[in-house]
Amino acid sequence: MTVFGGVMLLLAGILGIVRGISAIAQDDIFVTTQNYVFKFDLTSWGWIHLALGVLAVLVSLGLFQAQLWARVAGVAIGGLIMIANFMSLPYYPVWSVVMIGLSGFMIWALCLVRPRDI
Repeated sequence: MTVFGGVMLLLAGILGIVRGISAIAQDDIFVTTQNYVFKFDLTSWGWIHLALGVLAVLVSLGLFQAQLWARVAGVAIGGLIMIANFMSLPYYPVWSVVMIGLSGFMIWALCLVRPRDI
């Protein structure tokens, strides 16, 4: 399950990097809403997703080596990815819901510890 969590974290990181670059470049795939509580500039969301994506890729490399710190950091980064996607829901709704679900499976896989995995 650690390998599954690592692959999911790597995938979420790469997709976060791509989403961040798209948002920084002001791509036309994003929707803009007027009245949203968590209103940031699209470029700000791009930098947030880019930073989380880079961190996720780096932590996933530690997961492939079965490091305990990477498991803990992976759960934390997965939670931050979920929160960031929830808060940026109006800008890219369908993809945000997909990433929230993907992050949930990733956190579940990283929290599931079997004695032989340690």
